[in-house]
Amino acid sequence: MIRVGFRWLERGKTRHPETSTLKGGSLRPVDFPALVGVIAHPTRGHFLFDTGYDPAFIEATEPFPERFYRWATPVAVREEHHWPAWLARDGIAEDSLAGLIVSHFHGDHVAGARHLAHLPMYCAQAGLAHLRQGARFALVRKGMLPALVPTAMDAQAHFFEHAPEVALPTAFAPFTSGRDILGDGSLLAVELPGHCPGHWGLAFVDANDRAVLLCADAVWSGKAIDENRPPPRLTTALMGDTATYCGTLDQLHQARCNNGELAILPSHCPASAIAYRGDDAD
Repeated sequence: MIRVGFRWLERGKTRHPETSTLKGGSLRPVDFPALVGVIAHPTRGHFLFDTGYDPAFIEATEPFPERFYRWATPVAVREEHHWPAWLARDGIAEDSLAGLIVSHFHGDHVAGARHLAHLPMYCAQAGLAHLRQGARFALVRKGMLPALVPTAMDAQAHFFEHAPEVALPTAFAPFTSGRDILGDGSLLAVELPGHCPGHWGLAFVDANDRAVLLCADAVWSGKAIDENRPPPRLTTALMGDTATYCGTLDQLHQARCNNGELAILPSHCPASAIAYRGDDAD
């Protein structure tokens, strides 16, 4: 696989009791940062894996019934996480951005999509179709805010399901295949079903030759992977399918057991992010 540069950066956060994401977890509220993958392709520029939060989330959840989403998910977006400030803080030139890779269309993963509306969007066809159909209240209950993704982006969508299927390196076992979204073997989308329709992760090898699997919301913490411990059924059933979710979690647990060097990074786990960054943690 072509090696790519990678940084795993926070853009906003929310706060919930641990037990909402981990069966038998603490009732104590903990922070869940929204992490964005900044992928430096050697020839094509930077790709973002999701966008994290954005002031657009606050705007989109101003009316009802969308306001219920804001109440259920209290969001903190500091000034440093506003688009121009975030790019400048992390040294990302806006004209180097080449595309947006969407794991799934929940609001905390696409809130900043408007800033990338002129670029290709790589996503699941099933996920985008789910975003564009249904009544407003039903979509809010499923964590969807269609206003966050400009409809102009639909015409620039490249669907995971249509990309060539290729074998994954053994470092990712038991996951055996992915979709070559750029056509050069550098970034392979991996279906991780159960959390919601059209939920995918991303497999690649970073510049330090480490295999990385971005697993989005297939789990919310590294602890869940280590212990093969899902959230309460109420959480998994609210937006997805519990049995399928647990099957994906079991595969992630097997991957962790098979290869301790594989970096499996959930989108909301600060401990996993710190472990991956090592001494570069801030």
